[in-house]
Amino acid sequence: MGRGERERVGVSRAMAVTPERVFAELSDAWMFTGWVVGASHIRDVSDDWPNPGSRLLHTVGPWPLTISDHTEVLELDAPRRLVMQAHAWPVGEARIEVVVEPTAEGSVVTMTEWPVRGIGRWLRNPLQDLILRRRNLESLARLASIAEKRPDPAAGKRPDAQR
Repeated sequence: MGRGERERVGVSRAMAVTPERVFAELSDAWMFTGWVVGASHIRDVSDDWPNPGSRLLHTVGPWPLTISDHTEVLELDAPRRLVMQAHAWPVGEARIEVVVEPTAEGSVVTMTEWPVRGIGRWLRNPLQDLILRRRNLESLARLASIAEKRPDPAAGKRPDAQR
């Protein structure tokens, strides 16, 4: 097991919505650019997203320095856990695990990411981990805003109106 697989960067955030509501957003791959920091364009999504093996084709980075590649779902245990592998060659690949735990106030969402292939795995350092941690904290803050304020695609209502 390499360094990138042993040392994972994980962050958590409390959200005032149920795990099912969080997963409603995770299940809408077209919304990833709204909450995943660095994702700039979704080009296509498998019809069966987020089932294992499904993919979303994305572009990451600011124009004109973009990389077009894909993210694939590896594991799904909705509404508790989603594991994906993000590809962004030539930079490499990263594994992302999102775990959603119910609480009395809603949910705690933990996002853990670690490089598994490419330059990112071999050049891993404390500064890179700090940047990744900050990026993922911002991603979870954006996901919280969307899940807590966007009308639920399944119910057509704002989550706070359902309480």
